[in-house]
Amino acid sequence: MTGQDWMEKDFYAALGVSKDADDAAIKKAYRKLARQYHPDQNPGDATAEAKFKEIGEAYAVLSDPKEREQYDAIRAMAGGARFSAGPGGAQGAGGFEDLFGGMFGGAAPGGARVRYSTGGQGGAGGFEDILGSMFGGAGAQQFGGPRPRAGADVAAATTLPFRQAVEGSTVTFTVDGRAVTTRIPPGVRDGQKIRLRGKGRPGTAGGPDGDLVVTVHVTPHPVFSLDGTNLRVTVPVTFAEAALGATIAVPTLDGSTVKVKVPAGTPSGRTLRVKGRGVRTAKGTGDLLVTVQVAVPQKLSRAAREAVETFAAETDGEDVRADLVRQAAE
Repeated sequence: MTGQDWMEKDFYAALGVSKDADDAAIKKAYRKLARQYHPDQNPGDATAEAKFKEIGEAYAVLSDPKEREQYDAIRAMAGGARFSAGPGGAQGAGGFEDLFGGMFGGAAPGGARVRYSTGGQGGAGGFEDILGSMFGGAGAQQFGGPRPRAGADVAAATTLPFRQAVEGSTVTFTVDGRAVTTRIPPGVRDGQKIRLRGKGRPGTAGGPDGDLVVTVHVTPHPVFSLDGTNLRVTVPVTFAEAALGATIAVPTLDGSTVKVKVPAGTPSGRTLRVKGRGVRTAKGTGDLLVTVQVAVPQKLSRAAREAVETFAAETDGEDVRADLVRQAAE
């Protein structure tokens, strides 16, 4: 877009705001119109598409303080000027020459009237060059139209049940009145952020659309927890099972069970690994990590108490805390 285009286009009218509108009013007006005329809301409507581009062009200029100042200055100059297109334009009253002549003293050295060309045929001193020098720019590049601007990112949040977080889920969000559906990958962690490219607010002047940044919250499960692509579960075992060894049934997330061998002498807190029973992702499948917890009975029958007392008598003299005391003294 050239300086001439800026004179001819009323960006304030395009957004429906007054010339003294502040940044907040301009942004509010743009967002409202962008939603109304967005191509996604008006598929195949050429008029709506043209209007969407028009308001994007207007917002790109008016939202930039420097460009808005330059635009206002050019429009102010254009308010009382008349343009003469032919060779005789220098003779017309109130022409382009008079506008700039009055601004810069009226005449060139030697008394000759200064003349400015709007033809733009490669000659120096064209309209864009004059305006560019006024604002410290470099000719037509200074007024070559609004710069592409990326659309703003949009933040969203969703809460998934634990099972859906493990297996993956499809979620729909509403962004500026439009529905955005995305697939949450398997194994997403509580608090993890997922960035969806190009699903945020639209860019302007050909700039890329912003992103949708989704924060995922995961509802805790009463039995399982996530550890990367692994699933963790704590399983109680009896003292006899831990001391003598046993094969126990451990639940899995799909509702079935898997057999796990507990070696004799397994201490409480040891973790056993079951390969391939964790989270299935595109990069592979994690494991099921089974932590053994020795369960202490709250009540004992007379026979059970006698058995424990016999065991205590047989193991009398063994100090299970000897290493702890030694290490504490180091």
